[in-house]
Amino acid sequence: MGWNLLRGWTVLVYLFMFLPVAVVMLLSVNASQFGSFPMTGFSLRWFVELANNDAILRAFRTSILLGTLTAIISSTLGVLASLALVRYEVPGRNVISTLLIAPILVPEVVLAVALLLFLNVLQINKSFLLLLMGHVIFTLPFVILVVQARLVSIRRDIEEAAMSLGASPAQTFLQITLPLLAPAVFAGMLFAFTISFDDITGTLFWKPGGVETVPTQIFAMLRNSISPEINALGTVMILLTAGLPLVGMAIARRMASRRGG
Repeated sequence: MGWNLLRGWTVLVYLFMFLPVAVVMLLSVNASQFGSFPMTGFSLRWFVELANNDAILRAFRTSILLGTLTAIISSTLGVLASLALVRYEVPGRNVISTLLIAPILVPEVVLAVALLLFLNVLQINKSFLLLLMGHVIFTLPFVILVVQARLVSIRRDIEEAAMSLGASPAQTFLQITLPLLAPAVFAGMLFAFTISFDDITGTLFWKPGGVETVPTQIFAMLRNSISPEINALGTVMILLTAGLPLVGMAIARRMASRRGG
């Protein structure tokens, strides 16, 4: 009886979480201009109008550029920080590790306001660089956690064997450590890209005037009216933010199994 109640409660929780997402995806292919049930027919009209909307296309380009740069920078810094904290005896290692992971523990709105106020004190205006820096700060802990978990499982004696055979530290890293880390680095990059692409709280505080990402563009559109294009744009966002991590996990597992084999 207890297990049946727990299963039923679990189903209700999942319905509460994902039913609104399913409704948005259904309404995105509704032929009617008004989002209501029952649906009047199936149509991809709103996706076509979405593709012809210059403001949305600009927001997509900005989000993709921002996410790509965030993923590259966060992954590079995350790998270097993980190597330093796991492979070397760094003074104050626990304190440094805690500080690097701290952005996960701090509410994003607090982090966004704090960074904005700090830069205002330094008299630094809002810019794309500030937006990029904020996204890197927020996504870096996720990359570090993923890479560190993989790095701990890589045996140190493999690297020592390579160096004993004449390989330099740089050669050992590029030819031994990095290939073994590749699944975790790839997964961390996807996490960073997805989090950056989907972020709205920090972006609203950090973005300069005239720059819109996809989430802030949706927010701006909702302020005016609820258009069917918003449902189509929401569906595209759902497919990207849910599909990319799933594809990344599958690729990372295949890469890891090949390395293991």
